[in-house]
Amino acid sequence: MEIYFSSNKEVISFCEQLFHYNKKIELHWKTNEEWGNELKIEYVQQSDNELVDSVVKSMVDVFVTHRLSTMIKEITEDYYYYSDLDEIEKISELTQWLLAGEDEESVQVRNQKDDPMQLLYSLMVTNVKNTSPIHFDSIINFRLKVFKDYLIQIVGLAIDEYKREEEHQEFVNMLREYIAKKEPSYNIVHILQGSSFSFYKANGKPFSRMELRMLMQREPLYIVGLDEDELNLAPLVAMSPKQIKIYGDHPSEPKTLTVINVFQERVDFEPAHKFPFPVYLKNR
Repeated sequence: MEIYFSSNKEVISFCEQLFHYNKKIELHWKTNEEWGNELKIEYVQQSDNELVDSVVKSMVDVFVTHRLSTMIKEITEDYYYYSDLDEIEKISELTQWLLAGEDEESVQVRNQKDDPMQLLYSLMVTNVKNTSPIHFDSIINFRLKVFKDYLIQIVGLAIDEYKREEEHQEFVNMLREYIAKKEPSYNIVHILQGSSFSFYKANGKPFSRMELRMLMQREPLYIVGLDEDELNLAPLVAMSPKQIKIYGDHPSEPKTLTVINVFQERVDFEPAHKFPFPVYLKNR
């Protein structure tokens, strides 16, 4: 098998990965005046499919390491007309997060069960099996249209996610400014995590739903975009306590993170077993 790489960095990466995946090969590397780096691979005691698999895995790794971020940047600029470097960087990070699909949220945002890297692998397999000699640059530039079209969609989803994050940050900043100007109504409020928060006074007595609604009605929360039926963040903004203690076992739970983002140094998070008023737990 013959493979050509124009980039020295890419050919070194490829060789490293290939030896990682396949120990039963001999590699001959020389410089070709027209095509750059020429690799000839000889293999023993293995099928063609074994070799193709290790070569393709190595090529996918080289693409992800050396080409993917450039392709994402070009799509962000050429298809979506972004020019601000900070914005492009953030969109690129979100695109890579969606492609990796290592957590449930990224898979949900991507809205497809298929693994994008598997699509890339399949396209590479077709090209490696049907091309001789193999030119890495040619495959990347001319044979990955299906993957690039897919990537355009993923970058679009990353941009939507970026805009949502921007809007959320503007909302958080507005709430911070509102709270900074407001006189605190309580010194401390205790909160227990759950599907919705449970609020407790300094003496351990729980706030009733009616009390929370009355507190909210006294504040013009509509000016900061908080709905009167929102009973997690809105009551806290209405009270603006000097100190908030949240008890639970999920510090990265979304509504908890929002409270921490808004109230910052006023918030302490403690494990659920440290909740100081267990007598009230029986009635939950």
